[in-house]
Amino acid sequence: MKNYMTVRKTGKNLLLLTIATCFLLIINENKSFAQNQVKKVPESHIKLALNAFCFNDLLLTKGTPEKPAFTLFDLLDWCAVQNIEAIDITGYYIPTYPEVPSDEYIYALKSKAFKLGIEISGTGIRNNFASPDPAVRKADVEMAKKWIIVAEKLGAPVIRLFAGAIPKGYENKWDEVAGWMIECFKECAAFGEQHGVIIGIQNHGDMLQTAEQCIKVVKAVNSKWAGIILDTGNFKVSDPYSDIETIIPYSVNWQMKESVFGNTSEVKTDYTRVMKIIKKSGYRGYIPIETLKLVGKVKPYDPFVLVPQMMKELHASQEMVYNN
Repeated sequence: MKNYMTVRKTGKNLLLLTIATCFLLIINENKSFAQNQVKKVPESHIKLALNAFCFNDLLLTKGTPEKPAFTLFDLLDWCAVQNIEAIDITGYYIPTYPEVPSDEYIYALKSKAFKLGIEISGTGIRNNFASPDPAVRKADVEMAKKWIIVAEKLGAPVIRLFAGAIPKGYENKWDEVAGWMIECFKECAAFGEQHGVIIGIQNHGDMLQTAEQCIKVVKAVNSKWAGIILDTGNFKVSDPYSDIETIIPYSVNWQMKESVFGNTSEVKTDYTRVMKIIKKSGYRGYIPIETLKLVGKVKPYDPFVLVPQMMKELHASQEMVYNN
């Protein structure tokens, strides 16, 4: 009887050990599968958005009793009708700018966007971090910090900041001026990190005219909370498509322009070529568009016509490239 009980107990222990081993193997297999899934690099995925600057003249025009002003709230309504998924709410068009708006205004705008199913892809301000005057740079850093808080409250993940125009007398002193800019961007990025807002540095054809210059600045800022706003129309080079491709890994948002040669050219951007570059890069995020008046050309500018037309063309290129 004793031997029988011993054998029975041993058998039971072996069964339990076998079950436990199988269980551990299943867990390890699932864990390995999950790890492999996490490590898998996701494919490129983009959302087309609108930059409010397309409606610059309208949004800056003061209303009259006979003709009320066109506001950001009106623009949100229009975006909803057009099924535009996201919008960059540029700070210029908030009535109090450059002063920050009230919380009541911010939350009313945020609430309206949410109820219409429109995401806020970013915001932006005007600033000059390339000024030779330290007082000007300091004042603009302080303004940027105030608007970073606005972006946080608005739910905008990115705030666009400029570098600044090349100051007179410093045309051949790029590195010196870049040093001032970098210190300003570093301070803004550190503040942005505290508030969950990424600093987007735009190549605006000013101090930043090439991918190389942009990369040099963003690497020097050296923050996970800073990146490039890729402005497709402001690379002052012979082949903007090459610089676009080079800068994508450092980009946190875009401004897709009608022409890669800027607002003086009628040569249209090759949207299919750009979409192929984006897909190849693996970029995931927003692609806000920005239509502009042609400088030096007598040509009607109507964003209510141009924006849907550009969106239609981009969607067609996106579908063709991403579905093949």
